Amino acid sequence: MQRRTLLKASLTAAAALSLPLSVRSAIAAEPFTFYGLKSMSGAFASYGKFADMGSRLAVAQHPEILGRPLNYKVIDTEGNAGKAVRKVQEAIQQDGARFFQGCTLSSSALAVAKEVDKVGGVFMTPVGADEVTGKDCNNATFRWSVPTYGAIRQTMVPLIKLLPDAKRWYTITPQYVFGEALLEGAKNVLKENGLEHVGNSYHSLQEQEFSGYLTNAIAAKPDVLVLLNFGSQSSNTLRQAVNFGIKERMKVLLVWSAGLDQFQELGSDVLEGVYLGAQYWHQVDSPLNRELVKLTQAKYGINPTYPLAADYISTKVMLDSIIATGGFDGPTVAKAMQGMSYEGPTGKESIRAGDHQVIKDYYLMIGKASGDMADKDDLAKVLSAGQSFPPLEATGCTLA
Repeated sequence: MQRRTLLKASLTAAAALSLPLSVRSAIAAEPFTFYGLKSMSGAFASYGKFADMGSRLAVAQHPEILGRPLNYKVIDTEGNAGKAVRKVQEAIQQDGARFFQGCTLSSSALAVAKEVDKVGGVFMTPVGADEVTGKDCNNATFRWSVPTYGAIRQTMVPLIKLLPDAKRWYTITPQYVFGEALLEGAKNVLKENGLEHVGNSYHSLQEQEFSGYLTNAIAAKPDVLVLLNFGSQSSNTLRQAVNFGIKERMKVLLVWSAGLDQFQELGSDVLEGVYLGAQYWHQVDSPLNRELVKLTQAKYGINPTYPLAADYISTKVMLDSIIATGGFDGPTVAKAMQGMSYEGPTGKESIRAGDHQVIKDYYLMIGKASGDMADKDDLAKVLSAGQSFPPLEATGCTLA
């Protein structure tokens, strides 16, 4: 039996060697799988759809990577941290997965980051909680989006200057790690500027009816209502606020919008006069953004949205770093990403080596009236752009 097995193996090897080199190489080259963590179902499915489109654009630019076919696989996080972690663990254990990008919720990203770090992988995410590049940072994890610290400071501080008579501010906050981080930042900015925080309403991640919270806000008589929620929850809050006539009573600031797709859903009647914070805007004039707009229009027939841009550039940076290092070793790729600078959708972007935070602009915008729009996507005007990041020593991040 052993002799027959050995003879069969020898004949198979000889047959393989008789094939052309190009064919042998193709057979030998195992596909490399890159994993996208997207909320394809659940409350944040609309965000996940665009995030997936962004990653696919970047992957399409690399049919193969270092001689291996590039395979892109989506893990549906379902907007649930427990499910996200379980699925990532399965990919690591069953498929040997090491390279991951995405997540919509900060709680999911924080949990996933620990699993990827354990196995020496690489994970890049666009979530907002400061802990990602703060006390819970690790060697494997990188973050593209400006943290909550920067989002608050690049919206509230410019707005305070624009509205010198606005002394009283009220907040509506989702009760999870992302919302708590935004609320803490908002309180700090108000205190630093001698302004009054006249109240806050917490809501759950499942809440879709905000009339009670808006009634509380009206009763507090603020000059500015600050919305610290995200996605469909912030859209529902804004719609209900307009129905309550809140825009006639006070100014409204949505600190962390989802950008273009959310603005399209809301329309100019809701957005007009509302102040909006944004990680990305398709009209920014930078070399890579012009390229991204062309790619997105050619592939999907739309302008790029924030989740599309975020996951496109994060996927691109990771794939480019793998190519630059010439291998698929996670720690080597992570080290190459530390301190790198590159052309991004917001202009020149860089990754701070000490905490793996991408240094980039954040935007304060205002919703346009329908009569002021140049086209259907010209829904907002950029009022200011800038960078605010806590100093490295204040982040609480210590990388091994």
